[in-house]
Amino acid sequence: MQARPAEAERSDSRRYVYDCTLRWSDLDAYGHVNNARFLTLYEEARVALMFAGGRAWGVGSFADGVVIYRHEIDYLRPVGYALDGTTAERAPTVRIEMWIEDLRQSRFTVAYELFDRTVLASRARSVLVPFDLEQQRPRRLTDAEQEFLRRYLVEPVTRDKPA
Repeated sequence: MQARPAEAERSDSRRYVYDCTLRWSDLDAYGHVNNARFLTLYEEARVALMFAGGRAWGVGSFADGVVIYRHEIDYLRPVGYALDGTTAERAPTVRIEMWIEDLRQSRFTVAYELFDRTVLASRARSVLVPFDLEQQRPRRLTDAEQEFLRRYLVEPVTRDKPA
């Protein structure tokens, strides 16, 4: 999948913004991005944050292991595979904005918003646990990992659940 980190389009500089290219295989029989594929899109953005973003700041230790403890997704509207004048030469993209809502030594929560053009289409959260792949057990975040994640730490916002 082709995707690239992008500059924040919002005033909140604590968000990591990632433009993700949609694939034809992301679609379901209705021509919308399949609900399960949202997890794949969020994963790609999260990997860019932790691996590409982390390495850019000198933090390569996320590769030592991080596992998902929990996912939570709210689907707010369908996302189609729309080709228009701006995307006639390339596949459409969605913008995923991420930030850290909770940061502890033993786990952290990544929050996401996925935009189809300028419209908010989905919100999600993932709780991640640092993990020692060799020992097959949880580990603590390193000081460098915590410092990197703290750059994106935002107080959680209370949000209404969709009806």
